[in-house]
Amino acid sequence: MEGDDMIRYLTAGESHGEALVGIIEGFPSNIPFDKEFINKELNRRQKGYGRSSRMAIEKDEIQIISGINKNYTTGNPISIMIRNRGTNIDLVEVTRPRPGHGDLAGGLKYNQKGGRNVLERASARETAMRVAIGSICKLLLMEFNIHIFSHIIQIGDIKISKEIYTDIKREDLLRADESVVRILDKNAEKRIIAEIEKAKEEGDTLGGVIEVIGTNIPVGLGSYASWDRKLDGKIACSILSIPGIKGIEIGLGFSTASRLGSQVHDEIYHDEEGYYRKTNNAGGIEGGVSNGEDIIFRAVMKPIPTLKKPLKTVDMETKEQVLAQFERSDVCAVPSASIVAENMLAYILANEMKLKFGGDSIEEMKINFNNYMESLKNR
Repeated sequence: MEGDDMIRYLTAGESHGEALVGIIEGFPSNIPFDKEFINKELNRRQKGYGRSSRMAIEKDEIQIISGINKNYTTGNPISIMIRNRGTNIDLVEVTRPRPGHGDLAGGLKYNQKGGRNVLERASARETAMRVAIGSICKLLLMEFNIHIFSHIIQIGDIKISKEIYTDIKREDLLRADESVVRILDKNAEKRIIAEIEKAKEEGDTLGGVIEVIGTNIPVGLGSYASWDRKLDGKIACSILSIPGIKGIEIGLGFSTASRLGSQVHDEIYHDEEGYYRKTNNAGGIEGGVSNGEDIIFRAVMKPIPTLKKPLKTVDMETKEQVLAQFERSDVCAVPSASIVAENMLAYILANEMKLKFGGDSIEEMKINFNNYMESLKNR
């Protein structure tokens, strides 16, 4: 806990339950609440080549329970609901746990006879509510002209030909949603679609790499003072909590291991506008603190563990060697994961803005923010 100024959220609900529920506390009052923007974000999460038939059944929309009055936030806890559709199916127990999923470990931890209860909560369906919560946080960030973008840079072994650091302009990132796999390289897009079709035919799945960019980030979010307040640590925690995400790198990340320090660190300059850098190899964070540059990170998503051509496992009842159970599943959910990652970053940044600038209302928060930004000019 970092004090009363923090924003925190909680989700509840299960994959085939009646609904998902979310509560966000500590959100400032008087922010315009754009329900259609949130529903649009939910729709973005459901798109993507390689998604399962469930996406044709579900049409995610939020229902507001509390915390909003006349389309403005009130300062009270905001609670919302997303109803599940297509839940009238026979939910059999999962006694043949899927390698790579939480079925076995979760079942053993909670002393369950199978993995059904684990599956229902560990399912990526829960991320629909996280996108809704993150979308509310995006509304706060937009009050400060902070925006978040994402795109896919790899699916399977097919990579795009461009790098965000040198080749992709900010306006290009707006075009990611025009691609069914959220990729900015048309040649790679065609090859990726073919690769997804191939995996589908073979009963297999594909993972990939996403890139997320936060723009117009002020200096000073996060802290070097304590290990658990470092901004990059908080971002890493939130992104690695997304189902299927197995790694994250910020800025140049892992490639810094093979470079000299003179090829990695961003030189510092100053003009009438203040301090700036000509490069952003650090990905916008130094010493656990935002340095005023764009925040840039990449995350790796593993292939989905539910395979139509299942792997070997052990039956939890008989202890016999069997093939893993099959549940309705995507072939590739990397594009969807990029939307979830955007909104997880939105939550982290919104929380850091509240911690830094405080305020019970957006007006009070803006006064504190503007005073701080003005003071930077004299530092």
